Amino acid sequence: MMLSCSALVVGLLLSQVRGFLNSSEDDGVPEDWVLLHVVQGHIGAGNYSYLRLNHDGRIILHMQSLKGDADLYVSDKTLRPSFDTYKLQSVTCGQDVVVVPGDFARPVGIGIYGHPSHKESEFEMRVFYDQMVPVDPFEKGLYTSEDGQRQGQSPHEAEEDFQEEESIFWTILIGLLKIILEILF
Repeated sequence: MMLSCSALVVGLLLSQVRGFLNSSEDDGVPEDWVLLHVVQGHIGAGNYSYLRLNHDGRIILHMQSLKGDADLYVSDKTLRPSFDTYKLQSVTCGQDVVVVPGDFARPVGIGIYGHPSHKESEFEMRVFYDQMVPVDPFEKGLYTSEDGQRQGQSPHEAEEDFQEEESIFWTILIGLLKIILEILF
């Protein structure tokens, strides 16, 4: 009797794990999209958090409000888009999706706004690259040399790009640490 109960519990747990894994794999994302980043964060009511997108090509931003209501604003003209200055937006309650075209000038500014209807909003954004969109070989700046750098791009410029991405990482990390410290103290 005890053995059959244990087998039933193990079977139930395995089915739950299988269901969880299948749901995370089959979340409506096409197989030809490549996951580049996952960004999680908190944003206070009426405040903005800013990110910078440097990746070329067609990029899809999937943001899910886990708590509260976070909205998404995108621009290739400013690095601090808002509900006054943006090119693309998604302001739903729940899942927000913005498709950044490949012809947008890089870097692209991403603004995440905490809607005032909630004291704090928590979000998770997944950044995908759509590799099925054909790349125009005649588009400016896409030719690369043998060492993988764009033609016309000096090693110094490549180093600046790396430092810029690294500084974004530190900005996000420091912001998350501030949020954790605010919660703790």
